[in-house]
Formats: sequence, C-alpha cells, structure tokens
Amino acid sequence: MFGGGGGGLNPRKMKQMMEQMGIDMEDIDAEEVIIRTPDKELYFTDAEVQLMEAQGQSTYQVVGEPEERALEAGDDGESEADASAGDAAGDSGIPDDDVELVAMRAGVDEETAREALEAEDGDLAGAVERLE
Repeated sequence: MFGGGGGGLNPRKMKQMMEQMGIDMEDIDAEEVIIRTPDKELYFTDAEVQLMEAQGQSTYQVVGEPEERALEAGDDGESEADASAGDAAGDSGIPDDDVELVAMRAGVDEETAREALEAEDGDLAGAVERLE
C-alpha cells in the first residue's frame, strides 16, 4: 500500500504517516482472545493484538494460531449467573457484549453504558460519544 518497491517504509516513518492521517495504533497485552461463532470457539492464548483507531472506528487485529473448540448445544459460554442477569437486563434488546464494550470504552459502569445504549437505540458510537 505504501512505498511500493522492495523494502517499503521503515516502521517509524509508517507510524508518522498514520498519525498524520489520524490513525492511532496501540499494542494490547492480551492474555487470551476468544472468538465465539454459533457452533465453535476460536481460542488464542499467545496472540498478538493491535488496536487501530481511525475516524471513530476501532479495529482489532489478532495474529496467532487458535485452538478450535466445538460448542455443545446450549453452551454459549455464559455462566448461569450471567445468563440470569442477561435475561433481566435483556428486555431492552441491547446485547450484553455491546454494554461491556461501551462500558470499557467510555470508562463507566455497565448500568450507565446500558442506559446510554438504550437512549441511542443501540448505536455503539453514539452511546460512547454521549458518555465522553
């Protein structure tokens, strides 16, 4: 993408160009990453994770070799306590994952994050902006 030829740009120059374009990158010291699909989990234990923020969007890049685990029927990774809490709060139709993401991003508790998401009709970016 940048630089064409054999060597490309050195990492420092690339970082300067990205900063000029408003792109911010950060390494995340992740201990584990789990990607859950309807029928399996991809479980990374030694993954390299980078967060790239540009134009109000966050993109996570995960590099590593996952273990693959099949999910059993009814196994969605939630404990019974999580499931009952999700059901009680789930009446709003806001997914718990969205609530956790907004709470983490805006640095607020989950109840405040849920209220902001409800006020913004589930719009993640709008909820974060409301709380910042």
